[in-house]
Amino acid sequence: MTGITFGNVLLFIVLVIVAIFVIVTLFRAVRIVPQATAGVVERLGKYHKTLLPGLNILVPFVDRMRPLLDMREQVVSFPPQPVITEDNLVVSIDTVVYFQVTDARAATYEIRNYLGAVEQLTTTTLRNVVGSLNLEEALTSRDKINSQLRIVLDEATGKWGVRVGRVELKAIEPPVSIQDSMEKQMRAERDKRAAILTAEGTKQAAILQAEGARQAAILNAEGDAKAQILRAEGEAQAITTVFGAIHAGNPDAKLLAYQYLQTLPKIAEGESNKLWIIPSELTEALKNIGPGFIDSLRNTTQN
Repeated sequence: MTGITFGNVLLFIVLVIVAIFVIVTLFRAVRIVPQATAGVVERLGKYHKTLLPGLNILVPFVDRMRPLLDMREQVVSFPPQPVITEDNLVVSIDTVVYFQVTDARAATYEIRNYLGAVEQLTTTTLRNVVGSLNLEEALTSRDKINSQLRIVLDEATGKWGVRVGRVELKAIEPPVSIQDSMEKQMRAERDKRAAILTAEGTKQAAILQAEGARQAAILNAEGDAKAQILRAEGEAQAITTVFGAIHAGNPDAKLLAYQYLQTLPKIAEGESNKLWIIPSELTEALKNIGPGFIDSLRNTTQN
């Protein structure tokens, strides 16, 4: 009875071990690869295949899968790097690299640490590119530097199964002394632009004032001219009217002489009037008036 019981226990243990072995074997044979990742499989230490996302079956104890690789685009910011420009100035440059693993096999076997390699290559390429530029060109040619960095990095990392999509310079910091000089220069430029704008404003104001004064003078002159023309036209019309009335009345010499005698006191009002001009027609009129006055006086005496 005791022997049977021991055999049963032994059989149970064997079955349990077999079941565990089967479970472990199945666990090692089945691999689930998440989306946007890839796994490299080695068979007996040699590259066998690259597992794609989804369910995959391996040969237990023969195939071995290396750690999964992220196939998405990655963004890595590298610490500031000192770079010497063409004019021997040391600037500190921060870079950001956008890259993506495109070949899991090459990224696994062609390079040991592709991230460190990308960083070192970025630093070296950055020093070569910026070293051929002076400080002003380095500060104003970011797009050019980014383009050159991307081309060089993409060409060098292609054999590693890595594609560099973009390289950006986050910041370019010149030395403190240069920063002070640049700040003073920018301040001087701002003051210069302010002075130019002020001078332009003053100039425009003066031009507008002069233009306004000219227009006012022209308008005043035109007004005076029109007023004089209107006065002259009025006097001409008055003279024409008086002349027409005189001719319409057909005055004789006696009437004209009488009108002239009435005008003589007005002529004599001025202190500077020393000379009087008497027209010949007046003397003829006075000759005719004289006898008339004498006849009137005689008639009055006789009565």
